Amino acid sequence: MSTIQSQVFQNWTFKACEDQEWLPAQVPGCVHTDLLKLGKIPDPFYGTNEKEVQWIDKKDWEYQTKFDVQEKLFAQEHLELVFDGLDTYADVYVNDQHVLSADNMFRVWNVDVKAVVKAQDNVLRIRFRSPIQEDLPKLEKLGYALPAANDQSDVGELGDKKVSIFARKAPYHYGWDWGPRFVTSGIWREARLEGWSEVRITDVFIQQQEVSASVASLTAVVEIDADHAGDTVIRISTDGQVWEQAVTLKSGLQTVEVPVTMDQPKLWWSRGLGEAHLYSFVTEVLAGERVLAESTVKTGIRSIRLVRDKDEVGASFYFELNGVAVFAKGANHIPNDSFITEITAERYRHEIVSAAESNMNMLRVWGGGIYEEDVFYDLCDEYGLLVWQDFMFACSMYPGDEAFLNSVRHEAIDNVKRLRNHPSIALWCGNNEIDSAWAHFNENGGWGWKKDFNTEQRESIWADYKAVFHDLLPEVVEAYAPGIDYWPSSPLVSLTDDEKQHAHPSTSEGDIHYWGVWHSVEPFENYNVHVGRFMSEYGFQSFPEYKSVRTYAEEQDLALESEVMLAHQKNGAGNRLIKQYMDMYMHEPKDFPSFLYMSQVLQAEAMKTAIEAHRRRKPYCMGTLYWQMNDCWPVASWAGMDYLGRWKALQYYAKRSFSDVLISVDGTKEDTTDIYLISDQLKAVEGTLQLRLIGFDGTVHREEEHEVTLAPNSGQQVLSLDQAEWLQEHSPATTLLRLDLKQEGQADIVQEHYFAPSKDIGLKQAEIQVKEVKENDTVYLVLESDVLAKQVWISTEAEGVFSDNFFDLIPGIPVKVKFTSRAGLQDSSAVSSAGTIQVRSMADFITL
Repeated sequence: MSTIQSQVFQNWTFKACEDQEWLPAQVPGCVHTDLLKLGKIPDPFYGTNEKEVQWIDKKDWEYQTKFDVQEKLFAQEHLELVFDGLDTYADVYVNDQHVLSADNMFRVWNVDVKAVVKAQDNVLRIRFRSPIQEDLPKLEKLGYALPAANDQSDVGELGDKKVSIFARKAPYHYGWDWGPRFVTSGIWREARLEGWSEVRITDVFIQQQEVSASVASLTAVVEIDADHAGDTVIRISTDGQVWEQAVTLKSGLQTVEVPVTMDQPKLWWSRGLGEAHLYSFVTEVLAGERVLAESTVKTGIRSIRLVRDKDEVGASFYFELNGVAVFAKGANHIPNDSFITEITAERYRHEIVSAAESNMNMLRVWGGGIYEEDVFYDLCDEYGLLVWQDFMFACSMYPGDEAFLNSVRHEAIDNVKRLRNHPSIALWCGNNEIDSAWAHFNENGGWGWKKDFNTEQRESIWADYKAVFHDLLPEVVEAYAPGIDYWPSSPLVSLTDDEKQHAHPSTSEGDIHYWGVWHSVEPFENYNVHVGRFMSEYGFQSFPEYKSVRTYAEEQDLALESEVMLAHQKNGAGNRLIKQYMDMYMHEPKDFPSFLYMSQVLQAEAMKTAIEAHRRRKPYCMGTLYWQMNDCWPVASWAGMDYLGRWKALQYYAKRSFSDVLISVDGTKEDTTDIYLISDQLKAVEGTLQLRLIGFDGTVHREEEHEVTLAPNSGQQVLSLDQAEWLQEHSPATTLLRLDLKQEGQADIVQEHYFAPSKDIGLKQAEIQVKEVKENDTVYLVLESDVLAKQVWISTEAEGVFSDNFFDLIPGIPVKVKFTSRAGLQDSSAVSSAGTIQVRSMADFITL
């Protein structure tokens, strides 16, 4: 059997082009991480060291390795040099012969090197040109600066010269309002030599035309490279089923389509709706009994579409999976590190498991980062997380010259082809926020960009925009991933070519990014007002916990306006806004570590308000993706999980608010408290809803029970309480409403509601008792309190998560929690010991 042989290059060295000494390098990697590992630069994440390493991106760098070709590989008829990722402007030399020039970080680069490679003593050298020096002349030639809102050119010692838009490179490398500026160079994905003879399979796409529970009509689209013409048989097989087709191959690259029909396929479902079943399809090219080439791809059988049907108020916006309307619950994902090659498979798994454990069913891969590693999408497939996939364009206007468009086309084709077999991919989106930022059809709309340009320039910039996002990218998606929807920009109403196109907080079509809370200092209550058909961005910041902050700051730096704290707060007004909102909603923290805790509770309360406002509007609203899931360095940000993977209060709150069955309370009305029941399950909800009015000392003042039923995959208001009648003489500041939904054979679903704002609640110091109990070899902690303990935080030195945390502990109602180590989250056989724990509540962080 002739298969593709490969040899991954090892033993790399690197240096600045102007230097003489070659230093050891790690590939995949980048200049920054190589210099750091050699002790040549300080830790870029620590203190204010970001500014100490800005010189790196102004230099040219080169990487080199010497290699012999494995005998079996050298014997192949074809030898190709393959780079899965070069960052970014690179010239490649084999034995001092120039073989390749690269200029796009997101593309796969390959070249035939059979004529220049020897059996032994080869030298492969890659010269990386400075992305800054490469692109400054493009800015000068253009004659005006294109908007690039998050390009921190000042940090990069470039003044106002923003060059990020010229490079097809991860935009966040140039800085963002949560991330540092590290403009990297290097070999960021695998580099190898590939050899083949006779025939090779270069790609297999399992195209899904019609899918139902009874039958799946598919086509295996097989891309084959052949040395010679000849008669063959293409065989496709999975789970004991086989399909064959006779094919006469021609010399060169060609595509063969093999019809595949599966009866009663096991469908792939998102988390909460069913099993995320995956099939492995094996493709073989046969000459008689001889296997000439073989390839295996994994995919899930499912139908997915974006439903945008007109209705009486506008138009729907939701994802339909296998005929079921899915309420999307999740967050926006950014790269897990400023230095991408530092992200291990374990870190990816921790993020995806955390999302699944938090009852999410969707992540949005945001357009200012990277087209993620294969392992990310494999894990989303495995855990049933849908992926909203942006192309890598965000918050900037881009050039539209022929060379740029050609580069983008190749980039799009490479990535659509790479990702199209993943059942998790639900949508391709052109860009992040550019349509609404430029707001071409609204003279006074957008982010104020247009005022810097004359009419001719505006029209030229908009024409370039349309060439990429209205023409090129949808054409690529349609050609290479037919059946998956394309959305030009997020947010957007629809492509109308007039003022109605641009999204705003009151839009009743398309998707919405609502930032009135935070950027415009609107109250949390406005999350209940601005609810769209799909909320694809909204968010609120907090700090990481104390031990995470101490990884980048010393004790003397622990002040809101210290140089280090400001260096690790990339949103200019961020620290002020956290403090301003805290003054509005929370008790005063007694010291800086208390401020860190309070900021997390504040963030969590904001996101609970938003998520539940969105879910209560089901089916008008059918998606809620908060900003953001994760961090790329240790920083104050909108993330629910900090850079070190530690769950903030938000992550625990999200887990509760994303529960597949939710009790939610709308307390925004002056006289009534409305209670909703929402379910994303495909079975009806039937149970008893218990209501208890409880004093903070544990006294039950009133109790009622109501039988409730709820249709599958729906939500409705089930009760409306007269607040005055329920509270009577009891103070809103010392009384709460506890709701328990009891269903036969299932754990209770609970919710607490307070009648007074958080800062007006009368807290007392709580005596919290913790005891260990063992059930079926699992150790649980049971917590009880003598008075109301709000936002109880269980912390431990061990890395992992609790089954619940930052919860309210009511006297007489114990809470049982389980600790799972970080390793245990990913492997149930791993040991999960919390070790020594510390239990505190809100009263411990304020002056009573």
